[in-house]
Amino acid sequence: MISSDVIRGYTDTIILYLLLDKPNYGYEVSKMISDRSDGKYTMKETTLYSAFNRLEKNGYLRSFAGTETGGKTRTYYELTPLGREHYETKKAEWLLTKEVVEKFIQ
Repeated sequence: MISSDVIRGYTDTIILYLLLDKPNYGYEVSKMISDRSDGKYTMKETTLYSAFNRLEKNGYLRSFAGTETGGKTRTYYELTPLGREHYETKKAEWLLTKEVVEKFIQ
């Protein structure tokens, strides 16, 4: 299991990545994080929704209400054009960070 301290700076980038192709709602985003990390990282609900709020406040996401077949209303999140730009910037930053850290961890 990965400590949330280790990955904290990349929470927003992970969420933006998962919303690149289509809008989605919180539970599904949380499930995708766990599935794609093979269960090695799970994001707490409070962390996830704090990130959604922060990303929306910064103009990287927009939220909207959607309904499922059972009639329950869900809040969906989708990337804005600014969010796509921010993701690309953070991705480049990650690649550089990874390159530097790998020089010190063998």
